[in-house]
Amino acid sequence: MPETVLADTPASTAAEPRGRQITLLGGRIPLARLRELALIPAIVVIAIVGRIVSPVFLQTDNLINVLQTMSEIALLVLAQTMVLIVRKMDLSLESTMGLAPGVAAWLVGPTGAGHGLGLLPGAWAIPLTLAVGTLIGVVNALLIIRFGLSGFIVTLGMLIVLRGVLTGISGGQTFFQLPQSMLYPGTAEWFGIPASIWICLVLFTVAIVVLGWTGFGRSLYAIGGNVDAAKAAGIRTDRVLWIVIVSGSMLAALAGLLLSGRLASVASAQGNGYIFTVFAAAVIGGISLSGGKGTMFGAFCGILLLFMIQNVLTLAGVPAQWTGALNGLIILVALTISRVTGGKVQE
Repeated sequence: MPETVLADTPASTAAEPRGRQITLLGGRIPLARLRELALIPAIVVIAIVGRIVSPVFLQTDNLINVLQTMSEIALLVLAQTMVLIVRKMDLSLESTMGLAPGVAAWLVGPTGAGHGLGLLPGAWAIPLTLAVGTLIGVVNALLIIRFGLSGFIVTLGMLIVLRGVLTGISGGQTFFQLPQSMLYPGTAEWFGIPASIWICLVLFTVAIVVLGWTGFGRSLYAIGGNVDAAKAAGIRTDRVLWIVIVSGSMLAALAGLLLSGRLASVASAQGNGYIFTVFAAAVIGGISLSGGKGTMFGAFCGILLLFMIQNVLTLAGVPAQWTGALNGLIILVALTISRVTGGKVQE
């Protein structure tokens, strides 16, 4: 099969810059592989620090709250990780997270105080949300793949457009009085655990399996490493890119649905600024911004570690206004560590 051939050919790594691999123990262990595993003891350390800061930290209710709040942005991290692995970038995910459920709330929500139009029954809310996310992904993919435009510029423009559309249809107000079908994903509990946590864990598990043990997953890494070599190996790169970009937007729409359900509303600024947290989590989780490197397990550990740190700071009484500065600092530190442990040193 093409994927198997690619996995065994040196062409898939031809795009990597020339450099000297940093290794430990006489060259037997690439130091880059330790970056992902290093997050596990880091998570344990933060848990210990959190317990010292406040006994509330390790209580079940607090941990569930952290996981539920994290699950919504975690889906954006999952989506962005796939896009980054194929050497693309999607800045519009945060706006999709707001507009997709916003359109659904606008069309199915009650008229009057709820700011909706009441054109469709509440049962249409979830399909509408996912359909809007899919449509946004199709437009992004069309401009990036079909017309060969820069993914960064396209998604930046889309971010602005979607944010403007949400503000326009909502009149700058917040949609509320949402139908029960729209509230369910963010409020339901399965076996005593919020459904959003289960959804997040299941999707990450599927993504880990797909990227680690399937030909499609190997195709993503091949495209991110060297798209020309991937084409030469017989991989239908355009089709893979279409799937990745559209799936990413659908995940962003689902994330918006979870957030809207939990808050029982859709704000006109929903998702605003989330992309910075997403990139911080991806980078700290070992995802390369140059494509072709990183794992879903690392990305999950990255977002988990980030939210644990934020929760510890909150329990310690640190003002929330400093969270943005923290995320930026984490990105800078993670990029520096990535440069040192990424397996390349200038000759």
